[in-house]
Formats: sequence, C-alpha cells, structure tokens
Amino acid sequence: MTESNALDPEDRKIITLARSARARNGVPEGAAVRDETGRTYVAGSVDLPSLKLSALQTAVAMAVASGAASLEAAAVVGEADGIAPEDRAAVRDLGGADTPVLLAGPDGQVRLTVPAGADG
Repeated sequence: MTESNALDPEDRKIITLARSARARNGVPEGAAVRDETGRTYVAGSVDLPSLKLSALQTAVAMAVASGAASLEAAAVVGEADGIAPEDRAAVRDLGGADTPVLLAGPDGQVRLTVPAGADG
C-alpha cells in the first residue's frame, strides 16, 4: 500500500486527473496514464451496447492512438478493491511489466500500487 502523501507529484497528478474524469462524466471509474514523454491521457469507462471498456483500457487506447511508445505509470479511481487482470494487461502491453498501476478510492486516497505484470 502506498500513502498518497508520499506520492511523486506526477503520480498524484494522474490520480487527480482520473478522479476528475470519473466525477465529470458520472462514470463508475476514471483512469489516467502517463507516457514516456510525460503526456497524460484521461478517460472514463465506456459502457455502450456494442462496446465495453474499462477506464484504464480506454486511457491506454487513447495513448496508443496518440502515438505513445510506452507508459511510465497508470492510475484508476473507483470503488474496486483491486485492478482487473485485463486492465493490468493493457498497461503491460504498452508500458511493460514493471509499469506501476495505482488504485485510488473516490476520495483520491491510494489503496494499492502494483506493477502491471503482477499476478492476481
């Protein structure tokens, strides 16, 4: 577990962005990723009859579509107690197994930080 107060300012930024996406769009989760150049990509979950993506999958897709070559970090904000394997896989595909994925509650407090390549 990681304390929010001990977070790197850039990690705190992606949590804040993810939190704002969740609130602004009225979706269950928000996510943000930071690429190798420091650019950030922010998204909410997508729940259409023909397309369902988690917020993190959507943020990774936005990074890829914008030409990102790698990820430095990812953050998800929502009610979940863990990070879904498919979300970690999307981050791992672009950022590698060691890319940190932060999970925060709606209040922005980090509950968990795991590498994208973590099992379970």
